[in-house]
Amino acid sequence: MFRPIAPLIITGLCILSRPGYAQEHPVIAAPAVSPQLTAEITNIDRIFFDAVFNNCDLEASRNLITADFEMYHDKWGKTASSGAEFLRGLERMCQRREDGSDIRARRQLVAEGMRVYPLNKFGAIQTGTHLFYGIRADNTEVLRESGQFTHVWQKVDGQWKLARVLSFDHQPATGHPTRQLSD
Repeated sequence: MFRPIAPLIITGLCILSRPGYAQEHPVIAAPAVSPQLTAEITNIDRIFFDAVFNNCDLEASRNLITADFEMYHDKWGKTASSGAEFLRGLERMCQRREDGSDIRARRQLVAEGMRVYPLNKFGAIQTGTHLFYGIRADNTEVLRESGQFTHVWQKVDGQWKLARVLSFDHQPATGHPTRQLSD
């Protein structure tokens, strides 16, 4: 049933314009971003993607996600509803890479565009762009695609863990030369 919205808007405006409302209900700023928080998130981002994506280190990956982890991907939808489900998918991806049915790959953070926002009494939000490289049998790599991301990090007993992932706006790369990986 359709309900007119005008009376709700008028009621809200009347409450907000009531004398003294602003003093009783002040607007407060979000927690400030600190260089320390940005450095911590940059570091845990590197640790996480080295373990999960770049090196297929399943044991290290277990300690870097929350039990209630969720991941949403623009190409595949909701890909994980728990940490355990994410780890099962990661294990399958690593097996495909090992048997050659999937390409070896590397993820790189574009550090210049990364932003970190504190989540009071919880953790932090990280946003940015990442690049994905394919690694060929001759140990050359080629940029395959870029994507945007939003990560929600939770600090659990002093340790950062990834709780939520939004991975979106993936675009194929074109015209990028290959290069030899350094040892």
